[in-house]
Amino acid sequence: MSNNYVKNGVITMFLSLFLLILGVRYVLGQELELMNLLAFLAFSLAVGSISGAMLFYKLKIAFYLFSVGLAIGFFDLFRSFIVNTGGFGDLAGILSLFIFTSFGLVIGVIVEAIIYLVKKKK
Repeated sequence: MSNNYVKNGVITMFLSLFLLILGVRYVLGQELELMNLLAFLAFSLAVGSISGAMLFYKLKIAFYLFSVGLAIGFFDLFRSFIVNTGGFGDLAGILSLFIFTSFGLVIGVIVEAIIYLVKKKK
């Protein structure tokens, strides 16, 4: 899997872009504007770049934790869009996606740093 870091990063980017468009356009029922698409593209590009960089630097545990955080974030995004039909459901869903994704990234990097320090001490 580490040899295909570019392919995994691109797949992650396109999958996150597809899920964001699917969530906002079809689940939430909102029209997409150019600024929405640019923001979705920027987020997807960042997520794809981060996942590809993790595999390039052989941070497999961080990659898996980041991917789990991303998956939980998208699950909560869709759950928030479906359950909270009025009010701030859309805002809560997007924020939960950002929070879970960044949480997975931070936890993954911390775990990799701990593993690196333990291996360095031995």
